[in-house]
Amino acid sequence: MSDTIGKRLRAYRKLKNLTQQELADRLHVSIAIVGAVERGTRMPSKELMRSIHEVLGVTEQELRGESLTFGG
Repeated sequence: MSDTIGKRLRAYRKLKNLTQQELADRLHVSIAIVGAVERGTRMPSKELMRSIHEVLGVTEQELRGESLTFGG
């Protein structure tokens, strides 16, 4: 799961034309944390996930690679 989040975080970061350092600055974390999450060696905390969603403008489902289903 963290591998998927990491790959998708990297993709969304690049879509926003942000470096790891720029994203780290906006998230108020170190570049090492961003790098570890992108490599899949660290799972982001709930607080960090919330910040990522706000900074990159993506939902948790998008970051996790989960598809949304409709209907019942």
